Amino acid sequence: MKRFFKIFSYIKEYKLNMGLYFLFVILSIAFSLFSLSLLSPFMDLIFGDKNLTQPIASIPQGANITNNLKDTLYAYLNSLVNNHGKEYTLGIICIFIILMIFFKNIFLYFSYFFLAPVRYSISKKYNIALYDKIIQLPISFFTEQKKGDILSRAGSDVVELENSVTAAMESIIKDPLNIIGILIFLFFASFKLTLFILIFFPISGFVVGRIGKSLKKQTNKAQIKWGEIISNLEETLTGLRIIKAFNAEAKMKNNSDRLTNDMFEIKTKMQYRRDIASPLSEFLGICIVCGVLYFGGRLVLTGQIMSPGAFITYVAIFSQIINPAKALSSAYYHVQKGAATLDRLNEILNAPVIVADNANGKQLESFQNAIEFRNVSFSYNEHVILKNINLVVPKGKTIALVGSSGAGKSTLADLVPRFHDVTSGELLIDGINIKDYSVKSIREKISIVTQEPILFNDTIANNIALGKQDASLQQIEDAAKIANAYNFISKKEEGFNNNIGDRGSKLSGGERQRLTIARAVLKNPPILILDEATSSLDTESERLVQDAINNMMQNRTSIVIAHRLSTIKNADEIIVLQNGSIVERGTHDSLIAKDGFYNKLVQMQEVK
Repeated sequence: MKRFFKIFSYIKEYKLNMGLYFLFVILSIAFSLFSLSLLSPFMDLIFGDKNLTQPIASIPQGANITNNLKDTLYAYLNSLVNNHGKEYTLGIICIFIILMIFFKNIFLYFSYFFLAPVRYSISKKYNIALYDKIIQLPISFFTEQKKGDILSRAGSDVVELENSVTAAMESIIKDPLNIIGILIFLFFASFKLTLFILIFFPISGFVVGRIGKSLKKQTNKAQIKWGEIISNLEETLTGLRIIKAFNAEAKMKNNSDRLTNDMFEIKTKMQYRRDIASPLSEFLGICIVCGVLYFGGRLVLTGQIMSPGAFITYVAIFSQIINPAKALSSAYYHVQKGAATLDRLNEILNAPVIVADNANGKQLESFQNAIEFRNVSFSYNEHVILKNINLVVPKGKTIALVGSSGAGKSTLADLVPRFHDVTSGELLIDGINIKDYSVKSIREKISIVTQEPILFNDTIANNIALGKQDASLQQIEDAAKIANAYNFISKKEEGFNNNIGDRGSKLSGGERQRLTIARAVLKNPPILILDEATSSLDTESERLVQDAINNMMQNRTSIVIAHRLSTIKNADEIIVLQNGSIVERGTHDSLIAKDGFYNKLVQMQEVK
């Protein structure tokens, strides 16, 4: 619960708004109570109470401010009755009540007006914080997370938190002030009767609180299930071609129906608990009102307290406490839901950034000599992936990494841009530990082309210029020419301003890959990492992409991961990995002559 209320530290910059909200809430409550207090002289006038029918010579001065105000009001109304009659006075009272209600609602509107930016600042700041954190977290964090669950937390969870915080904020400020104002008025009206009321309020609060305890648990279940539904939908959209090809529609539909039914049951149970708060509070409130009517009515009949008109006013004002009391009890549910949502968001916000940037790190101004892996090992969740890797990648050379799936090739390459950090050993660039450089300066010297082209729903030009935002159109076109992409781009209706769709869906596989190569070329880095960049292409596209890669690799240091061994025959050194260790190394010809593991891989692919 304490964690939930720490959210309010997010609204420190809105102190003025909160102060004005507080002020206008108090004013709206005050005018509401003033309007209701006029019911007492209204009733006394209707029923012919002697306070308004007998003349009062002057306004009395007493020690009790409440009596003073009441006597002043009655003296004024008495004067109106004597000078203009009862009907005129009745009209004046009604006009005053209308004016009081008008000002009450004006101030209530102003309170909402100043609360609005505070309300939406919560979701704004959490959206910004979540996105910043997602960008900072290491890639390994997302291998254990479902994409749909991440989207659910960043979407519906933030909205749920905003609603919970807003409801709690209004209830925590407005409703308690409303209740306190009403109780103060009631204490001055009748101390004995109000004391009787206060005995029952803790009982009512205890009953409502007991019912709401399980809501937090149910909310957490619902949000987890919603993440599974989003994840299932995302997988369906991504794999729709395969689902249809394998006639798996029924299986996917059954899975979706199961998740939706589970969600239905959880949300229904949540709604049962949420919905009981308001009627239960109202029932308990009415019970208290009936107690007041009975207990206070007996006191009126025996002449121990106020006049009948004042008593009716007392009951009318007391009835106004029911709605804020109901809202305050509902706020408990909102806090429980908000706490459950906050726990899910904090799993991301508090996740450790394992690959931490060095705040005082050196700038890698230029790559001069070599990348060196010195006794490097890497483990993930106690699973050893790389073991005692010793490797030097000299400047300007091409090093190829080959091996069966799961041998550790991609992990080894991912250590260079610090997507992961070594578990033991050292990774050096120009003789300096990579951790002593700033992450940004390292990645500025590296371009990556992956097996699956990663493109964004934007124009061709903006996708190519991703790593160099200030690139001119001429530079973009030159990069496209080197990547063998200029010809197909120029045939597009809008050329470089053509939108390529979600993940480049408007382009072919070869065209997408050539754009990623153009993106790497434009950045013009000294170091290239090519992760099976041609493995998913047809023969013609592979030739065009391979030519583009050859153009790009000139005068650069390259680390190439390849399943198609024909693409790395000319590498300066081929590193053969198996089970996380280097088992062979050398040129293509020397490894063939050894007739070892590499030669078996070549024979399996029938490389002549």
